[in-house]
Amino acid sequence: MLGLSDKALVRTGAFIDGQWCDSDESFAVTNPANGDTLVLVANHGAGGAEKAVAAAHKAFKAWAAKSAGERASLMRKWYELMMQHQDDLGRLLTLEQGKPLAEAKGEVAYGASYIEWFAEEAKRVYGDTIPAPSSDKRVLVIKQPVGVVSAVTPWNFPNAMIARKAAAALAAGCTFVVKPAAETPLSALAMAELAQRAGIPDGVLNVITGKDSKAIGKVLTEDPRVRKFTFTGSTQVGKVLISQCASTVKKVSMELGGNAPFIVFDDADLDAAVKGLLASKFRNAGQTCVCANRIFVHQKVYQTFSEKLIAAVADLKIGDGLEQGTTIGPLISSDALEKVQGLISDSVSQGAKVVAGGEAVDKDSLFFKPTVMTGVTNQMPVASEEIFGPVVPLIAFDDEQQVIDMANDTDFGLAAYFYARDMGRVWRVAEGLEYGMVGINEGAISNPAAPFGGVKQSGNGREGSRYGLDDYLECKYLCMGGI
Repeated sequence: MLGLSDKALVRTGAFIDGQWCDSDESFAVTNPANGDTLVLVANHGAGGAEKAVAAAHKAFKAWAAKSAGERASLMRKWYELMMQHQDDLGRLLTLEQGKPLAEAKGEVAYGASYIEWFAEEAKRVYGDTIPAPSSDKRVLVIKQPVGVVSAVTPWNFPNAMIARKAAAALAAGCTFVVKPAAETPLSALAMAELAQRAGIPDGVLNVITGKDSKAIGKVLTEDPRVRKFTFTGSTQVGKVLISQCASTVKKVSMELGGNAPFIVFDDADLDAAVKGLLASKFRNAGQTCVCANRIFVHQKVYQTFSEKLIAAVADLKIGDGLEQGTTIGPLISSDALEKVQGLISDSVSQGAKVVAGGEAVDKDSLFFKPTVMTGVTNQMPVASEEIFGPVVPLIAFDDEQQVIDMANDTDFGLAAYFYARDMGRVWRVAEGLEYGMVGINEGAISNPAAPFGGVKQSGNGREGSRYGLDDYLECKYLCMGGI
């Protein structure tokens, strides 16, 4: 089915308590490259979400009681199955999401790396002993799993966003319920199939599919049996979900919107900066939360950098992600394409100039030409809003502090990038940027050993690294007297 070697990876029912659950209604999953319907998937609502939460709640005590080594062994098998089926998982991801196949397979490996990482970190959840206030007492701190964790994940990374959350939750001893985006549920269901094959017990990992995000989200944020909620998506939606979690005082972690600055100083290696910008900006056709959104270039190198960038962009190949050599796939929907077009036209009306691309490939497709714009200011729509498309707005600057101030002039603080060789400048700028992650002479910064997350209205909490496990654990203080 769908050209996969292992046809059983194509699942169309929700995965609840180890069972594949159909429903009376279904919804179509389509290929954004051509609009074709891939499959019909079970359309569950609040009732299905409640069943998934109940299953996770029932499974929690037994899963938490397993030793860290036992959980790690099962997760290791899950990781190995993910990598064994990388080709099929990559193809499935490209079909439902649109990104180039090589990029999709890279996402599968990236997602699996978090499962591998947290399988190892499960055995490194350490506590503390603290000097007591008197000789007849002992003070200890232990860490225990939060409980049932629920999650809502986006369509732009349908494998990796689930893996980052589920891996940490399961390693900590939590059980997990996820609602994947309706545009891209197939990757989530395939991951659940492999988790079951790995021997992860029923109810530990649950996937609820459905179009009614509000109804499902209400259950996942307000059910008192859920002790933690985690979300990746827009800041606007994140704020609503946080407010819903307040009714039961849930622990929350949020990876929200971004408006990443990419700064090129006059002492930068311009060829390296162009390469880094291509990696940051055009991955997934610019539909990533950490991709460069505002490109600040020092006035002295603005013209040279622009010319190098335009030449590099001309070499990008637009097409179906399954076609050999494709580097830019389609946008996810017509709404997404219209938003990109609107941001460009509004900025042009304010004085910006399109010097490459600037339009859809044709009126009947979701493919948008890689675009470069000059004469942009920090107040124009392509700079003040998250683009989520293959558009590079170039903004000139003259002064180090000026560009730091412009970069920080946003409510968001997820990722930032800059290219420079002066070591004093590197330290000043890195410390001055108000962002959770900073790439210095590097356009691709995410890996499982590093803490992924933002500040300000880009969210809270971290995913990956040893810090990422803390979001799924509670500290318990033990005071022992009478010694």
